[in-house]
Amino acid sequence: MDNLLFNVGLLLALAGFALAIAAVLVVILRSARGTRQVRGGGVVMIGPIPIVFGTDKESTKILLLLGIGLMIVLLLFSLLPVLWR
Repeated sequence: MDNLLFNVGLLLALAGFALAIAAVLVVILRSARGTRQVRGGGVVMIGPIPIVFGTDKESTKILLLLGIGLMIVLLLFSLLPVLWR
């Protein structure tokens, strides 16, 4: 069980890095085409509490939903060992 959780965590971390690299490449390619409008934001998870910031309302709403989803997943994974017994 411990090995499985380690592998899942490692896979999620690698997927996060790959997604961040892909996002940077997309921004670079769009700026090369002449598109100047950049929208974005971020979610900082401090424990189960998401802190959301963004450049406009649309991206902030999307990031807020993603932050709430991450919070639910975090709580489920923390309660899973207790409920598994």
